[in-house]
Amino acid sequence: MTTSTSTQAGPRKDETTGTWWFVVDLGPGPDGKRQQARRRGFATKRAAMEAMDRLRVSSRERTYVAPKRQTLGAFLLEDWLPAKRSTLGASTWESYGRNLRLHVVPALGGVQLQSLDPAQLNRLYADLLASERGNGRSGTLSLRTVRYIATILGAALNDAVRWGRLVRNPARLADPPSATSAKSPEMRTWDAATVARFLDLAGDDRYGPAWLFLATTGARRGEVLGLRWADLDLDAGQAAIRQTITQVGRRIVTAPRTKTGKARLIELDGRTVASLRAHRARQAAERLAMGAGFTDQGLVFALPDGRPYQPERFSREFARRLERYDLTRIRLHDLRHTWATLALLAGIPVEIVAERLGHSVAVCAATYRHVTPAMASGAAEKVAGLIFGQP
Repeated sequence: MTTSTSTQAGPRKDETTGTWWFVVDLGPGPDGKRQQARRRGFATKRAAMEAMDRLRVSSRERTYVAPKRQTLGAFLLEDWLPAKRSTLGASTWESYGRNLRLHVVPALGGVQLQSLDPAQLNRLYADLLASERGNGRSGTLSLRTVRYIATILGAALNDAVRWGRLVRNPARLADPPSATSAKSPEMRTWDAATVARFLDLAGDDRYGPAWLFLATTGARRGEVLGLRWADLDLDAGQAAIRQTITQVGRRIVTAPRTKTGKARLIELDGRTVASLRAHRARQAAERLAMGAGFTDQGLVFALPDGRPYQPERFSREFARRLERYDLTRIRLHDLRHTWATLALLAGIPVEIVAERLGHSVAVCAATYRHVTPAMASGAAEKVAGLIFGQP
């Protein structure tokens, strides 16, 4: 068989093996050097010619991707994740890596990147769901998590196309679980009396002021833990949400609440302002007692030495108090849902509730649509009362 590197007029036959082969000139590469593609092993001249024509077309249309022996696992963990570190938040980047290492690489990590097809991705999604349903461990994976994994893979493979590693993104042709089938964690809320009882029982608790702030503002856990005294105007009864504290593994990460850095302003009620004033006095006493051991980060809610609370422990302590107080079990995040539900039931417009929570109106309305029937109750009599006067 000849080994000439000049462009052929057509396929040639290897007399030793009886198969056909060809060489196509692809023009200069990114480095200016001549590029060629050689293909062998075709059973017929016609098959070789068809492959040769396809290669020439892809070269002309600049869709040709040179074969590269790289596995999906190597691409994700060695190329893509390191490249995304500077463009993603710390917790998001850690979440991407954790899901890829735990759920994708063990199943598909050894597959050649350029051989990956939609059917393999569909099998992955189906296996993850089957594993969740059959492994006997509650909450290992959810439909929402599998969709999240599909989103990560879609983004990674889209970058593989942009970087010239793939001709097309196989994730776009795959079928992850539909959004309508993904179940959100069950929302449970308290009534006003239960909130009041909890806050009364937790009044002397170290975490009490933080839980009160959560219950009366609808703020997120990370926003409350990241709150600084500089973000509060107690005389005006206002808090500015500027940063958030999250947990990445065992690390505590502080980040701006939004990419623009614009604060979300929250109005504070008199009871919350009084609680914050008393809490500030207690913290000042702790600071004096700690002396040089106090780490001043300006945080409103912090450990006795000034360091931030660990978010996961903060949530665990909340769950322990509910068990101790024999109260209906809800998640810490459900205090936020409770505030929103009570606000809507009190007649506060959904636009104001959405602004307070940092949601769009559409998201807020969809999340709390269960409140709508109660809000609508008695609407006819209320409007008639405005028209005809109260009976």
